[in-house]
Formats: sequence, C-alpha cells, structure tokens
Amino acid sequence: MKKLVVIIFLSIYAIAGIAQEADKITGIWWNDEKTTKIEVEKKGGKYIGTIVYMIPEKYENGQPPKDDNNPNEALQSRSLIGLQILSGLEYDAGDKEWENGTIYDPKSGKTYECYVWLESNDLMKLKGFVAGIRMLGRSSEWYRTEL
Repeated sequence: MKKLVVIIFLSIYAIAGIAQEADKITGIWWNDEKTTKIEVEKKGGKYIGTIVYMIPEKYENGQPPKDDNNPNEALQSRSLIGLQILSGLEYDAGDKEWENGTIYDPKSGKTYECYVWLESNDLMKLKGFVAGIRMLGRSSEWYRTEL
C-alpha cells in the first residue's frame, strides 16, 4: 500500500512539473524585428499568441496597420493589434517543444504549420513550415519582454 501511495504522489508531482515546463512559453515576446509584441497564453489547454503592441513607426495616419494582405477581403480592414497569429500549440514533454500549431504571417497573408522551442528563458524559436515537412520552412526568434 505504501508503494501505491508513493507512486501516486510521484505521478502528481511529475504532472505538475510538466505543466510548469509547458507554461514557460507564456508571456510577452518581441518578434525578431522588434517591431511587434506578441502575448502568448494558454487557452483551452493550448497555447495561442496575440499581437498586443506595434511600434508607432508602423502606424499609418495614426492608426495601427491593417491585415491588408489577408486573402479574405472581409478581413483586410481589421487591425493587426489584437490579431491572434499563433494558435493550437501543444506541449510535447518528450521533445521539449510546442507543436501542432499554426502561425499566421500578416506580411504575406498566409498561415503555416509551426512548432516552437525555447533556447533559453528569454529566447523562443519558431519554425513555420508547409506540407507537414519541417525542413521546408523558415525560422524566427522572439525575445521575452514586458508590455
């Protein structure tokens, strides 16, 4: 009976440790050009990223840029501020990465499959790719910051 209690306790401890590891991705991140801040948070058990800030130099006539490269004309007038660009990321404890997500690139108006990993607590690397082939893609680095 003691062994069963110890096993249950260790299992709960391990699950809590994995959850803490998975949540390391949450927070505010500069994009690689340091023009945009993205907030990564956990919603519905998955990780998403939303644009929360853009440098004033990106504004046009005092307004934040619009999603004018979106292939859906009905969405081209929406602001990039508040736009969710990362979605569906799930933590894989074995590979220590977040996978099965998508990333939307407002510059091209395209959405790509993506995965993410942390190089350090303050450096996140993302890779967007097509056709399920991780080698066919482009990487980006995001830097932890504050709002």
